Amino acid sequence: MLKKTSLVNNPSVNRLLQLWAHRYVPDLTIFETPENSIFLPTLFECVSPEGRAATAAKLEGYMIQIKCQMASLQAQSLYAYIPNILDLSEAQRLAHYAFLVYQQLSNIYGEVYSPPPKTSIPCKSILLDINCQGDSPLSWAIPPIAELAKTIEPVLLEFQEQHLATKNWRTLGFLTTLLNFSNELIFAKLTQTQLTRRKLSVCEQVLLLPYFKFIEEQVAIPWERVCAAAASHSRSSPAFILVEQMFPQSRDIAQAVYRKLIKLLPHHRSRRGKLEHPGITHSCLRDLEMFQAYLWLCVLEGNMVAIEKELVGLCVLVMTGVDVKWEMVELWNNVLVEELLDRVTPKQRQLLKPYTQGLKKVFWDCRDRFQGASDAEDMSRLSKIT
Repeated sequence: MLKKTSLVNNPSVNRLLQLWAHRYVPDLTIFETPENSIFLPTLFECVSPEGRAATAAKLEGYMIQIKCQMASLQAQSLYAYIPNILDLSEAQRLAHYAFLVYQQLSNIYGEVYSPPPKTSIPCKSILLDINCQGDSPLSWAIPPIAELAKTIEPVLLEFQEQHLATKNWRTLGFLTTLLNFSNELIFAKLTQTQLTRRKLSVCEQVLLLPYFKFIEEQVAIPWERVCAAAASHSRSSPAFILVEQMFPQSRDIAQAVYRKLIKLLPHHRSRRGKLEHPGITHSCLRDLEMFQAYLWLCVLEGNMVAIEKELVGLCVLVMTGVDVKWEMVELWNNVLVEELLDRVTPKQRQLLKPYTQGLKKVFWDCRDRFQGASDAEDMSRLSKIT
C-alpha cells in the first residue's frame, strides 16, 4: 500500500533513489533494429516540448475518461463472482478517480522536457547516437523520482482511499487491476495502423511507458519506503549493501522465479486464466517485485512488521479475490526465497535468512485465512494497516 513518506537527504537514501529512478528509464533498444530506424526522427520530435504537449493532449479529456470506464467494467467482470463487491455506481466512481490520476500524469508528462541529441542520426543506433552527443537515456526518463513521487502522491492516495468508501476490503485488488487494465486500453488507443501514425505511436509509447509503470508500481510496491528506510544506515552497513546489491536485480529475480513457477505448476489456473496468460504474467512479475520490496523494507527496518501487518493481509484479500490457492502462495514464497539466497554471499545469507524464514513463517501461520474472510474481519485488518 502507498503511504505518505518523507525522504531525507543523505548518501544512503540518495543512492537507493538513484536505483529506484533507473527502473523508469525508457527502453530505447527497439530503435536499434534496421526496420525501426525510420522511427528515430519521430522519436526526437516526440521528446521535444511540442511533441510532449501533443502527447499529453491525447491523455486528457474524453478519451482517457472512456478508457478508465471501460477498464472499470473489465475489472468488475473479473471480480463479479464475489457477492456485492461493487455496484455500477461504485465502479463508475472508481473510474473517475483513476481518470484524475491519468490527468495528473498527463500534466506532469507535458511539463517535462529533456533536450534530444543535436544530431541528424549519424550513428548506427539510437543508443550510440545518444552517447555520441554526451547524452544518456536517463535524461529522457521521468522527472527526479522524489519530486515525481511527491507531486503524484495526493491524487494516488485519494485514488487508493476509495476502497475504504466501498466498505469492502477486496476492492483494493480491484484498484490495482483497474490501473493495469487502464494502462492496456490507453496504450492500445495510441497504436495506429497507418505508417506515419505508427511511427508516432511507437515513440509515444516508449516515452510514456515509464510513467505508466511508475503509477502502477507506486500504488502496489513500497519502493519509496525502502528508500526512506535507508536513512538509518550508512553506505557501509551490511544491511544497506545487501539491499543496494539486490535492488537492481528485482526484475531479473521476478522473471527467474516466474519461469520456475510455470514449470512447477503447469496446470495452475486462477479466475483470470493460466500462468502463461499475458495479464497474469504482468501481475505476477509485479507482485514478485512487491514481495522483494517488502522484504528489503524489513531488512532495513530490522523487523518483520511490514510483512506481518501489511503484506500478508493484502495477499490474503487480493489473491483470494482472484481465486489463488494456498498451495500457489506457499510454492511462490519457497521459490522466491531460494532464488534470493542463491544470489548472495554466505555472509549475506546469514543476514538475510531470519527475514526469509520470517516471511515463510508468517504466511504459514496465516494459511487458513486463504480460505476466505468476512468483510467485517477485512475492515478490522484494514484499520490496523492504515
